[in-house]
Amino acid sequence: MSSSETIALKLNGEVREAAAGPTTTLLEVIRDQLGLTGAKKGCNQGVCGACTVLIDDKLARACLSLAVNSVGQDITTIEGLTENGEPSPLQQSFVDNGAVQCGFCTSGMIVSSHALLQANPQPSIDDVRDGLSGNVCRCSGYRKIIDAVRGVAGD
Repeated sequence: MSSSETIALKLNGEVREAAAGPTTTLLEVIRDQLGLTGAKKGCNQGVCGACTVLIDDKLARACLSLAVNSVGQDITTIEGLTENGEPSPLQQSFVDNGAVQCGFCTSGMIVSSHALLQANPQPSIDDVRDGLSGNVCRCSGYRKIIDAVRGVAGD
């Protein structure tokens, strides 16, 4: 591959084209070219979870994923979790439970919570803690975040 080429990504159910070189990250394409700014560039080392997306329904760090390796895969960002342009029940639960402070980690937390709830619709507190262990929030003690996830689960 030369310096960059046009790739087609299936993003939130829609095929979108972008230019990507061999080292262009999925996060760079999503944010800078396609204008979806929900996934954040935090540590840029895959540690903080602010850039979390789903690739083929599996959690992935967009800052560590190469855009060219994502061709042919189904990518879901926080923007893709809305329902008919409205917040999903999980997104609304984060608002209702005051689980959003500065908001920087929130999209990664919600995407990770979504994946957790898909795999385990009735998670215990420990399950939620484990499911969010790859996401860092520097503002809270995580209690309201756990409450938001458990609120959607019916607790």
